[in-house]
Amino acid sequence: MSSIRLFILDALDKRGDMHGHQLRLLAEEEHVQYWTDITVGSLYGAIKRLANEGLIVEVRTEREGGYPERQVYAVSASGRAALALLRVQGLAAISFRPDPFDLAITRLDPERLDELGAVLGERIDALRTRLAEQQERNRRADPYLTLAERWALQHREDRLTAEIRSHERLLDSLPDIIADEQARKVNGHD
Repeated sequence: MSSIRLFILDALDKRGDMHGHQLRLLAEEEHVQYWTDITVGSLYGAIKRLANEGLIVEVRTEREGGYPERQVYAVSASGRAALALLRVQGLAAISFRPDPFDLAITRLDPERLDELGAVLGERIDALRTRLAEQQERNRRADPYLTLAERWALQHREDRLTAEIRSHERLLDSLPDIIADEQARKVNGHD
């Protein structure tokens, strides 16, 4: 499932013909980088790929003032079919990407186990900071959001809250994890 493809095709379908800069402004206005895996800078490459695949078509070229010419795109019939599929896939797909932290916690340096509590504490603090930032963004954005957009932003907040709780449980288990790691070293399992 490609979030950026869904965003571009949906924007063109709902808002009509647009050039890349307009799509970029829309992405910035909607702050998609805060609640999706879309980076605003990646839009132009995605537009080019969608055009190469025939999912969007160039309908005209515009020039405003001293700015360079801009290609204006519309969603094609095959793009609308792809959009319908992306909408279904987006609602059905479950995305939990592997976190490098999970691998790192299973590959601890036995000589640095005494540092683990501080490292984990810093990670929890960083997650709490992200949560506070998300809560502030949600608060500022709230008056301008649809109910579905509110839910999406709250979902991000909920996921951060769950991540903090998980890390706090890990911190509580740290003495047992360290003891297990030390026992493995003594017994020659490393």
